[in-house]
Amino acid sequence: MTGKATSEASVSTPEETAPEPAKVPTTEPSGEVAASESTGQEQAPEPQKPQAQDPAAPAASAMPAATKPEPPSEDVPSAPLRLTLEDVSHSSLTVSWEPPEKLGKLGLQGYVLEFCREGASEWVPVNPRPVMVTQQTVRNLALGDKFFLRVIAVSSAGAGPPAVLDQPVHIQEITEAPKIRVPRHLRQTYIRQVGESVNLQIPFQGKPKPQVSWTHNGHALDNQRVNVRSGDQDSILFIRSAQRADSGRYELTVHLEGLEAKASIDILVIEKPGPPSSIKLLDVWGCNAALEWTPPQDTGNTELLGYTVQKADKRTGQWFTVLERYHPTTCTISDLIIGNSYSFRVFSENLCGLSDLATTTKELAHIHKADITAKPREFIERDFSEAPSFTQPLADHTSTPGYSTQLFCSVRASPKPKIIWMKNKMDIQGDPKYRAVSEQGVCTLEIRKPSPFDSGVYTCKAINVLGEASVDCRLEVKASATH
Repeated sequence: MTGKATSEASVSTPEETAPEPAKVPTTEPSGEVAASESTGQEQAPEPQKPQAQDPAAPAASAMPAATKPEPPSEDVPSAPLRLTLEDVSHSSLTVSWEPPEKLGKLGLQGYVLEFCREGASEWVPVNPRPVMVTQQTVRNLALGDKFFLRVIAVSSAGAGPPAVLDQPVHIQEITEAPKIRVPRHLRQTYIRQVGESVNLQIPFQGKPKPQVSWTHNGHALDNQRVNVRSGDQDSILFIRSAQRADSGRYELTVHLEGLEAKASIDILVIEKPGPPSSIKLLDVWGCNAALEWTPPQDTGNTELLGYTVQKADKRTGQWFTVLERYHPTTCTISDLIIGNSYSFRVFSENLCGLSDLATTTKELAHIHKADITAKPREFIERDFSEAPSFTQPLADHTSTPGYSTQLFCSVRASPKPKIIWMKNKMDIQGDPKYRAVSEQGVCTLEIRKPSPFDSGVYTCKAINVLGEASVDCRLEVKASATH
């Protein structure tokens, strides 16, 4: 069968009594179905007109009666197949069909799409001449129109039987369910300070234009304070100078033909809190003072972030902050200077900042100089005396003749021990071949240009008044191989 070709046409309004045939764009025939060429000025035969309706028949929604077709001849094509309504909008519709099973001996010349308005009896062609398309879009339709559609296959021998839609087509405006899109920053409590403006723009969707309404805590808005302006796609709520009474839940409702959407927005209008109700100096001891106060009566319509405590000495009168955003209502202030007298004050704090006023203690905290007698503690001298002990022993070593080498060990002792180096248990101190160094407990013996004769057991001995200790190692000086 053929692939679908499309065409567009316009439908005239009912007031036009004798409409001119609209020009329909033509399309090239394709596939198996092709229009047969007509000779000369031959016109396609006019489709059959329906009979007048019986007065006793149902009126408005009934399908118009069509003339009973004569038995089809072999020259006339059969009715198109599968007439389907593809799409309907507020001003257009699209129908499609498939070619008939029988095209007739003379071949198919095209199709004629016709409509009949509900309540009328006359079928009006959409395209005055047959067109070789299997899909047509009819535009410029009026809202509220309701009509039947049929399509007829036409050949040079005449028009075949029509294919009629079972149900009438109703042109009506497309309805879009209402939906509210709350901006992200309004999905949590929207906080403003007293005197600031509130300007909320809430977009929504809905077609046709829905009805919009606002409520405040379930009641109608105060039009003297709150202004609302709603358009086709958004609603704006505006308060020029917000007051604490404007706090609460605002609910936006969008109505559309029995459907509705709601969105809630919480607004909190706050201001600075009042100062603490009272403050009391509980006690003074040493360089410390204890305070206690009561929370403010007015928190500014929001939670407190804490208290700020300050002190001032009587001499300078300058205030210094001791505690910030302190949550308890009691505190102890330390490190006060002896001989000074202090006043204390407390501010309340919320999101708007510190309270304009503070609550100050009526009495001063006098830090007196106490009679203190110093009793020095007896000093116990510690005895650090220790007999010698080696913390790092000597390690066996192999050396090459002619290259100086060193032996290392470390010793701990108090008082400082005497260090004696020996080779094969013979004292080697004073021998210019050896150089002994002892520093910070590290004992070093340097053997200058050793020879195989210098091989043997070397001993380091440490001696002090508390005892002695020694460590040994073996030094091997290997003669180089000769060839």
